[in-house]
Amino acid sequence: MKVVVQRSNKAKVVIQGETVGAIDFGLVLLVGITHDDTEADVRWMADKVAHLRIFEDDTGKMNHSVLDIGGQLLSVSQFTLYGDCRKGRRPNFMAAAKPDQAENLYDGFNESLRAMGLTVETGRFGAMMDVELVNSGPVTIILESGM
Repeated sequence: MKVVVQRSNKAKVVIQGETVGAIDFGLVLLVGITHDDTEADVRWMADKVAHLRIFEDDTGKMNHSVLDIGGQLLSVSQFTLYGDCRKGRRPNFMAAAKPDQAENLYDGFNESLRAMGLTVETGRFGAMMDVELVNSGPVTIILESGM
């Protein structure tokens, strides 16, 4: 499982002119699932995201998590995180999980975050989406499970 975490002042997902998910201050999560991901990967990743200390304290040190600051999450499924561009000029997406498996694990990931008391907005799995965000910092972290 791979998640690109972006600290954001505001963000939204728009599909065909309709806003389907939006947050104010918090994290935008671009979520990729691969074939060998499991429920354990989902739980590990949700815990890592919820407790990742990338928000500043009063001294300007990254010392607070999204839980600590009461932030929100915008979670967007993104199979292209598993695009392999080592050969040729067109990405190969063979490492991305099939849609049924990926959607179940993606939904489980979001539910795990909600179970921790976080507000989680989402895009729409499998849809063509426009993601708008104001990246705060900018702070962008790439997390991978199973490493």
